[in-house]
Amino acid sequence: MMHTMRRVAAAAALMAACSAQAQALPQLNVDKSRISVSGLSAGGFMANQLGWAHSSTFMGVGVFAGGPYTCARQSNYTSCMYNAPVSSSMQSGMQANINNWSGSSIDAKANVAAQKIFLFVGTSDYTVGPNPMDALNAQYANNGVPAGNLEYVKRSGTAHTFPTDFDSSGNNACGSTASPYISNCGYDGAKAVLTKIYGTLNARNNAPAAGNYLQFNQGAFTSNPGMASTGWVYVPANCAAGAQCRLHVALHGCAQSLTHIGDRFVRNTGYTRWADTNSIIVLFPQAKVDSTNRSTAASGSLPNPNACWDWVGWYGGNFAQKAGSQITAIKAMVDHVAGGAPGASLPPPTGVSTSGATSSSMVVSWAGVQGAAGYNVYRGGSKVNAQLVAGTSYTDTGLAAGTTYSWTVRSVDGNGAESPPSSPATGTTTGSPPPTATCHTSSNYAHTTAGRAYQSGGYAHANGSHQNMGLWNVFVTTTLKQTGPNHYVIGTCP
Repeated sequence: MMHTMRRVAAAAALMAACSAQAQALPQLNVDKSRISVSGLSAGGFMANQLGWAHSSTFMGVGVFAGGPYTCARQSNYTSCMYNAPVSSSMQSGMQANINNWSGSSIDAKANVAAQKIFLFVGTSDYTVGPNPMDALNAQYANNGVPAGNLEYVKRSGTAHTFPTDFDSSGNNACGSTASPYISNCGYDGAKAVLTKIYGTLNARNNAPAAGNYLQFNQGAFTSNPGMASTGWVYVPANCAAGAQCRLHVALHGCAQSLTHIGDRFVRNTGYTRWADTNSIIVLFPQAKVDSTNRSTAASGSLPNPNACWDWVGWYGGNFAQKAGSQITAIKAMVDHVAGGAPGASLPPPTGVSTSGATSSSMVVSWAGVQGAAGYNVYRGGSKVNAQLVAGTSYTDTGLAAGTTYSWTVRSVDGNGAESPPSSPATGTTTGSPPPTATCHTSSNYAHTTAGRAYQSGGYAHANGSHQNMGLWNVFVTTTLKQTGPNHYVIGTCP
């Protein structure tokens, strides 16, 4: 009892200190077409809800160990967790909500088909588990998200945790569901979700500047009893200086609030390492403990002692819609951050063309724009140049042979703000296209004996990518996709 009282007192003191240090949430130069969201567990459910409610705002959604949209509005929340199978009748009820609300209580459902979606679950996750995630994957596919926009990763040996590929103080083991629910799993979850949403990333910075982390007054946006008085935002230096940047919202899971684990979700998940070098502002809203029993949508009267985001209806029956109190608050924060300096007044380049094709590269050229400080080149919507291009051509490398690509170019002003994209130019590399990827599903032991993986420290690792596949035995099963000669990654084939 004394230990519990000391922990509560310490948490209260920490919250009071943080409130005193909080500042106003900044307004920044954000590309409003490049706003996305992701989260773990309850944060994954909330990320999904935001993606549906405001599908015209969020172009990408990442869900780590969450479940389908409005699941707990139809059924007791336990039917959406604990690896419970989601029945076809439950799916039909959820789809009816989507259909009935589309264009009114939520943005038009057709927008979701254009989103970039990343889904992740561990096969040893028994808190949410693969079955609810399978249902979420099916829900996205059934609403028109094409296979190319929908990535679903099931990772062997991973429990209910946020996966990283580095060690942080206090982390639990990858196969254990325990606080702080962040683990070195030999898998970079932040990189995976941001890459799916934004394309190829520049190398990360493993030591983001402490001054780029800002604690802001969250109370300015909400009085919801389930949200803390302060939140966090990470602002890369170039974004703070006025460059046009992207915006990602990262939502913690249950028992990952400031009260529970301090700022570990903000600093130790890897989001800021990638954000720092890729012009991505990361907003970290914060939920808080609410011990009051409240009526929920389909789960009776419940408190919220673990500071979960509202995916069960603690704060009203409209919790999954645009009018939901927590969704309204987070959307208001997004709009505020994105309400800074306008984009560049420069026009996009004209005369964009391709030439000089090889089996792995293409030259992209364009006419110069007066007043431009430089240019950014995009392949299929993802920026490919690490540094601003000073001239009027760029050689894009690392391409696949015999493959057709599309490029656009944006002019950039002296403040780092980009123009709209140019008209696209297409080109096809020389040579024969790469063979279709093949997949192999078997035990980790069988993978090593077949030469697709190797054993180290009791764990199996994929040849080429060196991804940790989990324990090296005959009980853990992994699917490996061959992407090159003796190069395998954990994944599935279309």
